[in-house]
Amino acid sequence: MGEGEPIIILHGLLGASDNWLTIGKQLAEAHMVYLLDMRNHGRSPHSEEFHYAIMAADVNEFMLDHEIRSAILIGHSMGGKVAMHLVLDYPHKISKLVVVDIAPKTYPLPYFKNIIETLINVDLSGIKRRKEVDEQIAPNIPDSGERNFLLKNLVRNRGNTFSWKVNLTALLDNVDNLSGEIYREEIFSNPALFIRGGNSNYVLDEDIPLIQSRFSQVEIVTILDAGHWLHVDAPEKFLEALTAFMKTNR
Repeated sequence: MGEGEPIIILHGLLGASDNWLTIGKQLAEAHMVYLLDMRNHGRSPHSEEFHYAIMAADVNEFMLDHEIRSAILIGHSMGGKVAMHLVLDYPHKISKLVVVDIAPKTYPLPYFKNIIETLINVDLSGIKRRKEVDEQIAPNIPDSGERNFLLKNLVRNRGNTFSWKVNLTALLDNVDNLSGEIYREEIFSNPALFIRGGNSNYVLDEDIPLIQSRFSQVEIVTILDAGHWLHVDAPEKFLEALTAFMKTNR
């Protein structure tokens, strides 16, 4: 682990901290890196409460528990909205902000709702291999790369049975909470980097004025030939953009 300023990384919806292991290890050469599982994901506790304010409070509590007075905060997709919420609530705790392929605007979420419902409707009884689950979800989720990502949430139990480690019921019950705009009258004045994928439609050119109105020292970088999961599609270019931003002293 490095001895530089701490970095906290927040994953996206239906992701987990281990999605960021490769990037985290490289950043750890110069920083103390913390990869967090958001509530209802990974190894974190399950809860019926699931919205940005409470997830931001979770991260703040983590910082208090680990005596982290200041950190660089990186958030992808849902994690990016949590990060935006956190820096607008506790701006003194975040020296630099990195938001990956998400804007503070409202997003319609029928696509993610369909994914969650697809996973909930999988019949896990009698399943012996992951491939059987993959075959069940393929009609609704045709992209094999996306299915592989989602199947990381599938765990094999004792007795050779399977279950989901993500709390799908809580996610479905609260999916509307994830679509809203992140808004505060306050403006985050520390350095911020928004990285978007050239093949993604999450952050459009028309969203840039909104981002600039909330983050006064913002830089926006587009990584061509990368989709929503930039750190997977183009890890070298993504890390290059990150490290360049870390070195800035604005």
